[in-house]
Amino acid sequence: MVAPDPVDARLLALLAESGRAAVHELAAKLGMDPREAATRLITLSGSGLPLLVGVECDPNGIRKALANSMAWGNYAGPPAGQVRGTPSGPYPGAGTQSGPYPPYAPPQGPPSQPFPAQPQPHQSGPVPAPEPMSVWGVPGTSGWARGDQQPAPRSRTGKIGSALETEGLEGARFTIQLVEVVDPADFLFTAAGYKLAPGERAVVVHTELANTGKVPFNALPDMYLVLMTTTGETVGKAPVSLSSRPPHKIGVQPGETAGGHTVYVLPEDTAIFSVRWSSRPETDLNTLVWTIDD
Repeated sequence: MVAPDPVDARLLALLAESGRAAVHELAAKLGMDPREAATRLITLSGSGLPLLVGVECDPNGIRKALANSMAWGNYAGPPAGQVRGTPSGPYPGAGTQSGPYPPYAPPQGPPSQPFPAQPQPHQSGPVPAPEPMSVWGVPGTSGWARGDQQPAPRSRTGKIGSALETEGLEGARFTIQLVEVVDPADFLFTAAGYKLAPGERAVVVHTELANTGKVPFNALPDMYLVLMTTTGETVGKAPVSLSSRPPHKIGVQPGETAGGHTVYVLPEDTAIFSVRWSSRPETDLNTLVWTIDD
């Protein structure tokens, strides 16, 4: 039997605790990109596990958006070659349920139809062309946008050595690079005059923050820099600094780059999966995650 992927195993273990959860919530707890978590769950669902990956929407809003697009004749479906996901088997019938999501029910009411063309009043002179319309909704009233017109999303995940771009709470724009992870770093810890308790180990993380915007970064760069364990737990920084590895200082001015080292103390048998940075205690859209390879 092939050993399960450790990331898949953590996803399934976390899902099994609640039985039902949103994909983005699972991803946040594990420090993962929600898109990666969704892809893994869909693949696991197709492998025969009792798992159903669901999606929710506003049915009336979706029907209206589709009707508007079809009325203008500019909905051509998803781009050629777009990945739709792995089939997860037949949907359960009415009254049955094979996973954490409720049985599928067909939408109520008649299907949406294209709006009929309205007669135009007689007018002299050239007829003005209608204003171009996006795929989703009426111009100027819809928050939707064509997928091929959206800017490419900035990556919030990487590996050791990656410099990831994000924003601070006060509008500062900057990149953070995970330069090095020293694990174990017991020799650095004891050389600074500290002592580890039996069964503990030290880890040192080196990061650099480059302020690429025009607003000063006024916080401590590693205030909420934590280690993520393979069991989904977080390890906060230890209140110590090493003479051989200087700590971060508060504040980075526009155009400047500042580095620092963060120290962690944890059980020696705890496996580290990733390093996570946030501008606040909880994760948000600006959170950065670096995966650590074994």
